[in-house]
Amino acid sequence: MKELPKKIRKIITTKPPGKGGVPPGRAFLGQGFLALIIFLSLVSLYSLVSDSSKAVEEVSLSALAQEITAGNVSAITIVGDKLEITFLDGKEKISKKEAGTALTTTFKNYNISPEALATINIEVKNDRGFLYWFASLAPIILPIAFIVFFLWFLSRQVKGAGMQAFSFGQSKARLISPDDKNQRVTFKDVAGCREAKEELREIVDFLKNPKKFLDIGARIPKGILLMGAPGTGKTLLARAVAGEAGVSFFSISGSEFVEMFVGVGASRVRDLFDLAKKAAPAIIFVDEIDAVGRVRGTGVGGGNDEREQTLNQILVELDGFEPNEKVIVMAATNRPDVLDPALLRPGRFDRRVTLDLPDRRDREEILLIHARQKPFAEDANLALIAERTPGFSGADLYSLMNEAAILAARENRTKVSQFDLIRSIEKVMLGPERKSHILSQKEKELTAFHEAGHAIVASVLPYADPVHKISIISRGRVAGYVLKLPLEDRRLQSKKEFLDDIAVALGGYVVEKTIFHDLTTGPSNDLQVSTALARDMVTKYGMSEKMGPIALEGAGGKPLFGLGVGDKEYSERVGALIDAEVAKIMNEAMKKVEKIIKEHRKALDTIATRLIEVETIEQKEFEEILITHGIVPKKKKDIEHQV
Repeated sequence: MKELPKKIRKIITTKPPGKGGVPPGRAFLGQGFLALIIFLSLVSLYSLVSDSSKAVEEVSLSALAQEITAGNVSAITIVGDKLEITFLDGKEKISKKEAGTALTTTFKNYNISPEALATINIEVKNDRGFLYWFASLAPIILPIAFIVFFLWFLSRQVKGAGMQAFSFGQSKARLISPDDKNQRVTFKDVAGCREAKEELREIVDFLKNPKKFLDIGARIPKGILLMGAPGTGKTLLARAVAGEAGVSFFSISGSEFVEMFVGVGASRVRDLFDLAKKAAPAIIFVDEIDAVGRVRGTGVGGGNDEREQTLNQILVELDGFEPNEKVIVMAATNRPDVLDPALLRPGRFDRRVTLDLPDRRDREEILLIHARQKPFAEDANLALIAERTPGFSGADLYSLMNEAAILAARENRTKVSQFDLIRSIEKVMLGPERKSHILSQKEKELTAFHEAGHAIVASVLPYADPVHKISIISRGRVAGYVLKLPLEDRRLQSKKEFLDDIAVALGGYVVEKTIFHDLTTGPSNDLQVSTALARDMVTKYGMSEKMGPIALEGAGGKPLFGLGVGDKEYSERVGALIDAEVAKIMNEAMKKVEKIIKEHRKALDTIATRLIEVETIEQKEFEEILITHGIVPKKKKDIEHQV
């Protein structure tokens, strides 16, 4: 593998401005204040040194002559015109001789006898060396040097803060080098999504051996769009492609292109593609591309034209690739319906890979990958956990395994047991137990009957999912819950299943109304979910006989075809018909539930009473209560017979 360009290495090793999250302006003021403190300290130190040199007493030549005559001087050192005098008692003084006159001549003029001079050790030192000049010039040079260093330090900080404006146009992509073994991911580390991996193997083959494709006239797709629900492993799969091919992997989020300055996003796109071309073969991965790739001209985003300029530059760069250029662009989104058509046309992101939620076998494989470095007890059964987690994404399964390990460590155990895995399922789905949330006796009774109503309706209706657990222990934001899990994975859902789901959601509402003759805020979320489902049946799925096969709204209740937020495709009359149909579905479901509650009142009372006693009923005990009251629990063969 060839060495990366210098520009790429510079971006990797350069640290972002504002370390530790400190704003550049505040960091500059702090550095300037520190430099000022250092400068003042050095000046003070120099002043102390200078003052200490002045502590030596200076005597005149006449006084020196008298001391020599008296025999008090032991040595004299001549340094230029300066005399360093050492007395017999150890004291040191200085004096100055006449310039251009020998010391012996000076002493002769002061009538000092040669015999007195003979008792003194006279030494002459060279006054033209480095130390002499340094000592002479230090009082001038050192203050100037301190000032120059202070100004240079400040200018360096100003440059670091001011040059950030010129670095906005540089790409902020993160690079994973093919030589980095710690961050390398391969297809062995990605479980499930078998079809997606097969689709991407030819991309790996092209990056490894492009000549085979080019010789036959084939062109590999320039852009690959990974589509799927959050947590299905889009980013992980893109990294696995780069790891399998052994190429550089540039990763960036779509939101990182757009800044407050006009043209910054387009500049970063150009810089990113230039870096990838220099490091080719390489993969550019743009996560959440819908942040910049939305349909143009809708006015979404406050009329910010910068986002559209960035999208235009991405389109231009995709068209600018040469056929033999070994750079693949991969992007991920969970909202492919909002992307601009120009981004999806052939020649750009023309290869689309869909990642679905994992099925039971895929979930078991994902659990095995996350269980590699975790010690498990003998009772751990990952196959059973995979069966009890339908609808879980890969990210949910990772969180499940991690929470199970945390629960075991919290209880000072060295191995993860099956009980930890079961508890972690509910923790991921609903949140942690709220042991401090203690219900009063009246609230406990009300919650028990509420949850028992959900469970009875789900057990009686033929198309509802079977109940695995009932609990009135608070978790997350709920005071109690009924855990319903399908007997098998489903890709499609029928009208009958929708109607039964709505009826199950209304079970708690009907129980409160018929038994306690009052209503609380408990069923509020059930009403919201069931009403939204009924509306989707009418406006999205064409399941209303009166409205017919018409789709009037998109995902999330938003208008179709890129219209504005306040625009609708149907008239007020049609809106009134929709409301009437939704109300009809809800009322029919409520009548169905009232009938079930009336017929199975004894079973309802038994389940609620048991819940008040033990707070949690598992599937086995719940089915025994159902059989006692003449209700047959649903089994897998019953579901197959219905289908």
